[in-house]
Amino acid sequence: MDEGLLLQGARNMGTIGIIANPASGKDVRRLVARASVFDNQEKQAIVRRILVGLIAAGADEVAYLDDAHGIVRTALDDLRVPLQSTAVAATQMANALDTISAARALKDVGCDVVITLGGDGTNRAFALGWRDAPLIPMSTGTNNVFPMLLEATIAGAAAGLIASGKVSFDEVSTQHKVIQVAVDGEREDVALIDAVLSNERFVGARALLAPEQLQMVLLTRADPAAVGMTAVGGLLAPLGDKEEFGLLLELGSDNDRGGNGRRVNAPIAPGYYREVHVASHRLVNFAEEITVQGPGVLAFDGERERVLKPGQRAMMSLSRSGPWVVDVEKTLRRAAEKGCFTR
Repeated sequence: MDEGLLLQGARNMGTIGIIANPASGKDVRRLVARASVFDNQEKQAIVRRILVGLIAAGADEVAYLDDAHGIVRTALDDLRVPLQSTAVAATQMANALDTISAARALKDVGCDVVITLGGDGTNRAFALGWRDAPLIPMSTGTNNVFPMLLEATIAGAAAGLIASGKVSFDEVSTQHKVIQVAVDGEREDVALIDAVLSNERFVGARALLAPEQLQMVLLTRADPAAVGMTAVGGLLAPLGDKEEFGLLLELGSDNDRGGNGRRVNAPIAPGYYREVHVASHRLVNFAEEITVQGPGVLAFDGERERVLKPGQRAMMSLSRSGPWVVDVEKTLRRAAEKGCFTR
């Protein structure tokens, strides 16, 4: 299909945000485990297909993070059909702060939907900048529980249908659970999938690859068909995102509580199974607060993030206040029912 073939009807009714994280899919888990590599050339190809899809669905306005590698900018330059495009933020720190800043800027622009390219960590950073953002999270990271494996052309079409007003966002989106984290004397934090306490003293290489050092895991979902800490919970007690509670795991052979300890052989990273001792596990409702105390390191969504000093506390609680995630298949089905792609 030619990129210039557009749907009938009005255009320019909304703005689509795009963030492509150049660092996603490249961390130490490519050395220790067997995770795939998503290079920036492939991410450019993904963005090109997104742009083709959103144009075909009737959208023509894009706002984006202009990263140092020019992933989105280059894809826009390659288009034969011009789009209205605005770089709302540019790479400054070459870390998660860029994604946080871009999320805030895209919120200020008033994007109808944002497409993110990254893993759990990328989307967590985005949520720190815009907690209840309208998202289509595309998987190009290492731990990909929150983002989805989607064909970029169709993801772009879904975003275009929403931005052009042909499909109602409210009909095809669901708000995600989050873990809210309050640390004594420091800024608050958030996790989309898991919050983990380890007995380590330093953030180091960030990835969680040594299960014997883990003490506690709080999960928004426990997915037996995923990798990471969510798989540990999922292979014990599966828990979906639609259920109104979380799952708490107490780890380590020294504190077996209630005699229900299990050893779980779980994929804690792509191509990387390890035995994890779960001393106890139980459901946690939204009203409950889980308190942990340092020394140790807190990891969120698969990456070590915060150091707790001796005696310093962190309080965690669950809520349904996270990003609104678009069901891409439902969006296209609704478009088909309405005849959006037929003349």
